[in-house]
Amino acid sequence: MAREQRRLAAIISADVVGYSRLMGRDESGTLARLRGHRQQRLEPTLARHGGRLVKLTGDGALVEFGSAVDALSAAIEFQQAMADANRDQPSETAIIFRIGLHLGDLIVDGGDLYGDGVNVAARLEAEAPAGGIVVSRTVHEAVSGRLKATFDDLGRLELKNIDRPVDAFGVKWEPADWKVELGSVTEPVIAASPTADVPLALPDKPSIAVLPFQNMSGDPEQDYFADGLVEDIITALSSFNSLFVIARNSSFSYKGRAVEVRQVGRELGVRYVLEGSVRKAANQVRITVQLIDTSTGVHLWAQRFDGSLEDIFDLQDKITVGVVGPIAPRLERAEIERAKRKPTASLDAYDYYLRGMADLHGVSKQSTEAALQLFYKAIEIDPNFALAIAMAARCYTLRKTSRWMINPAQETAEAVRLARRAIEVGKDDALALCYAGYALVHSVYELESAAAIIQRAIALNPHLAMAWQLSGTVHAFLGQPEIAIEHATRAIRLSPLDPSLWAMQSSLALAYFIAGCYDESSSWAEKAIREGTNFLPPFRMAIASRALAGQQEEARNALRRMLEIDPTARIRNGVERALFRRPQDIARFEDGLRRAGLPE
Repeated sequence: MAREQRRLAAIISADVVGYSRLMGRDESGTLARLRGHRQQRLEPTLARHGGRLVKLTGDGALVEFGSAVDALSAAIEFQQAMADANRDQPSETAIIFRIGLHLGDLIVDGGDLYGDGVNVAARLEAEAPAGGIVVSRTVHEAVSGRLKATFDDLGRLELKNIDRPVDAFGVKWEPADWKVELGSVTEPVIAASPTADVPLALPDKPSIAVLPFQNMSGDPEQDYFADGLVEDIITALSSFNSLFVIARNSSFSYKGRAVEVRQVGRELGVRYVLEGSVRKAANQVRITVQLIDTSTGVHLWAQRFDGSLEDIFDLQDKITVGVVGPIAPRLERAEIERAKRKPTASLDAYDYYLRGMADLHGVSKQSTEAALQLFYKAIEIDPNFALAIAMAARCYTLRKTSRWMINPAQETAEAVRLARRAIEVGKDDALALCYAGYALVHSVYELESAAAIIQRAIALNPHLAMAWQLSGTVHAFLGQPEIAIEHATRAIRLSPLDPSLWAMQSSLALAYFIAGCYDESSSWAEKAIREGTNFLPPFRMAIASRALAGQQEEARNALRRMLEIDPTARIRNGVERALFRRPQDIARFEDGLRRAGLPE
């Protein structure tokens, strides 16, 4: 029996509101108007955005897209065209569509599509208002910040004949942004990057970025303390599910820059910014903070905190509670208490940890080695310091993936020991679980357990961009592209200015490759490459995807660029580092590299 064909795609389900009523009033006229709208509006829109009309259903249509951005662009453009066409029509004869859109796994049978993905799209369409669009969370995560549209959170909907609740969002847009002249050819109205003129859309919950605090100590060597304090505040705020918190790496892209808070709000897509300063002298510390509304520039809250270093964790708690009060006053007491965690009782261990983190952000062979030694000092003082243990394991992961190991067997065994210890003592520490889980992927190839551990980290801290990215990568290795795409896309939204944006884009390229969406895969791989990295995985994705899409010249160009970076690159070592679980994914990857001409 032949194995069924499946692929990941964005699927639109559309139908006419009140079709039976219209047909009852005027069969011939209704059919003529419907046919005209299909020919003049639907079909040209699909052609512009690469949609495939799967089938017509009398009063509606089922349409497949390889990209969620293209699908939603087409849906908005079509609905806007219909609104314009109906402007002068009597309401009793106007043809109005509602649309549901889902990104999911589909069963392919000839030219037709079946499966849960189709069913979810159809049920979402039934929830859409007349002239409106409702999308699933997978679509929302894939397009957020990339189109001129906003979203209303409709909550978790119980859909007919769907065995699980589906998170749904209503779509809104400005008509002027989506008017298309008949016969014209346009590109999607995309917010291509957070530095473009189009600001990122605000999330559907209070959103905040914590900027690096200014070190007022007069000693540049104390920068690590101010930076570590900010990282801890970000971590504490991130434990609130009712907030949207920008990841550390994007917030720190503003370090050392004079920047206007309105600009931060536009570039990061947040309503609030927290900024401040730290003065540390001997055993005393003074922290000054101010919370600002980016839409108005108004200061909502400001406070100065004085205390001894022994009180540092209490000062952090006061800052966290002081911030959430003005922007989310109805937070549950349990959430506030959960945010008040102390990573260690030892200030000396904490200081070594902060110094190690400062070195680790350097991401070089020398800085990683220096960080590792500082983490070991922290662990020596506090053997249960989960964060320090996990970061030591992370150092070994970096050493392995960067080929810096001196004794691979011994160092791999130590990475596993540290990872398991961090998981044991850090059950409620999202960052520790995130890096410990990923260490198990590269050390002992434990994909399923790593996925579960990283998911636990996400549950504890839903704003941890690195956890979403690593989860996306692990799920792609497991052959679960729908989850992988959703999680890698979420990582990018949480940290749109991340210096490691290339890693997130590389994860998306991998996920789309597993889904068999080779154009999307090569597009994201090229974005990762353009970020200026010599990281080889996106090169391999670009090579294999281009070759499998029949774009031989582009595949060979990507291959040439990769060989300039690593002349020793071969099919064998590329496949060994990919960590694919499914044999069919390994076979496709090998086939793509081979077609492009990479030596065995």
